[in-house]
Amino acid sequence: MKLLRNYIFWNYERGSFHYDIMVTLILLFLFVSPRFIDFADKPVTNIPLQHSEVLVKAQGGSSSEARFIYEIRVDDLHGAKTDTEIKAAILNIVEPMAGGVTLQKYTPVLDAKGQIVAYDATVLR
Repeated sequence: MKLLRNYIFWNYERGSFHYDIMVTLILLFLFVSPRFIDFADKPVTNIPLQHSEVLVKAQGGSSSEARFIYEIRVDDLHGAKTDTEIKAAILNIVEPMAGGVTLQKYTPVLDAKGQIVAYDATVLR
């Protein structure tokens, strides 16, 4: 009982055998527990937080053309519903920043509830 109490209240001197056991158990817990405990964590998507904010990510491309992904909030598309309206709204937002561009494709970004919160627009410049 005294041994257990000393472990709980950390009564052993640094460098002693029991101190080394406690530190080893803590390190084992830190490094082994994520393999067995499901913390149900998921990566957070990088959705622009403010209105009229656009997140730009470089996707690469060839030496003569650059390819970027512009992430645009649904609220900034001003209620565009059809495919042509969405494409036109995306180009209206992207062209003042990037100049003459070609919209290759756009994909919806969903939140945890399955609602569309933004669009990833792949743009070729």
